[in-house]
Amino acid sequence: MTRISRDDFLRLAMEQLDAVDRVARSLARDGATADDLVQETYLRAMRAHEQFNLHEFGIRPWLLRILHNTHINREKRERRQPRAMEANALEASASPVESTPLTPPPPLQRGSFDDEELNAALDQLPADLRTILILWAVDELSYKEMAHVLEIPIGTVMSRVYRARQKLHDLLPQRVRNETSIRSEARE
Repeated sequence: MTRISRDDFLRLAMEQLDAVDRVARSLARDGATADDLVQETYLRAMRAHEQFNLHEFGIRPWLLRILHNTHINREKRERRQPRAMEANALEASASPVESTPLTPPPPLQRGSFDDEELNAALDQLPADLRTILILWAVDELSYKEMAHVLEIPIGTVMSRVYRARQKLHDLLPQRVRNETSIRSEARE
């Protein structure tokens, strides 16, 4: 167990700011909430810096674990809060909707999708699958590191990565799935 000085701790923690921010933005899907998550994560980390031991993984998984736990606790707290609706929203829901023709978006190349489609698909994933996918695909953590961050067995990490990839594939636009199946058939 290696203890480090406060200055070394701060340096190591600040080196991971981009990774923590990226994961926070993927979890929160809202810039202001993500900023709050990052700030709260670093505040909690600073308060607990004396308990930090330089593990085999380093500081990044430790910070991501704090972030993940902070996010989960916030979601639980927010679910218990009553939701208010503005008067305009209530009035709009009572009035009949007029149909107006929409201009279709420009066609994408077959087998591709844009950021909005990917974000929409990610938003439809349950929080645990979205988190595991971001840690795996974006932050490129190993299964062992993800197990440490999320405090779950490595087998659970592996099955969640698999399920997250499958669900994301199912949620992406049909043309992507068609392109994938065309490629598979071409290989056979």
